[in-house]
Amino acid sequence: MVPRLLLVLALAAIAGAESKVEIENDWVRVQRIKLAPHEKSPELQHPDSVAVYLTDFGNHKSDEVAWLPAAKDAQENSSDHAVEYVLMELKPGAPKAKGWPVTLDPVKLDPVHHQVPIENARVRVLRTILEPHLKGPTHDHPSYVVVYLTELHTTMTLADGKQVDNPRRPGEIAWRDAYRHTTENVGDRTAVEIQIELK
Repeated sequence: MVPRLLLVLALAAIAGAESKVEIENDWVRVQRIKLAPHEKSPELQHPDSVAVYLTDFGNHKSDEVAWLPAAKDAQENSSDHAVEYVLMELKPGAPKAKGWPVTLDPVKLDPVHHQVPIENARVRVLRTILEPHLKGPTHDHPSYVVVYLTELHTTMTLADGKQVDNPRRPGEIAWRDAYRHTTENVGDRTAVEIQIELK
């Protein structure tokens, strides 16, 4: 009986979408999901979520973000290329996130480099664009998840004066607790990231 169950589980893993949980805490579960060409994921229930598309997928272009209300659904890749996206699920009943609302709001201080493609009662999503050698104003963030869309090399100066070197590759994901900082793009390329702030 056990070998048959193991075979069923192995076949299910091969047939299903590849997903890897990269961050899990009291507020969110963040998964990296990959679908092979013409692959369909199993039907699953998910809570309110934000998707960040790392490749074109269906009606979504690479680097787009989408709000996905809680639903039970399956994802199907009808294309001839592999797809990849990040899914940040908001945990139901989670405690209130730390740091919202912010005092030094990057959107108000520097709206050209901090665009807001999505905002609702649960999250505010920022598309942050850092031109080469740009140093932004000191600003605050509540607790948030960041998805790096491009190669990036910044230094962050924290409120206590400590400097953090922050080199990143496209597709990397990180959790940040609420904090105040100043960011400088020390690289020679424009860098873009998606920050999903929790309310």
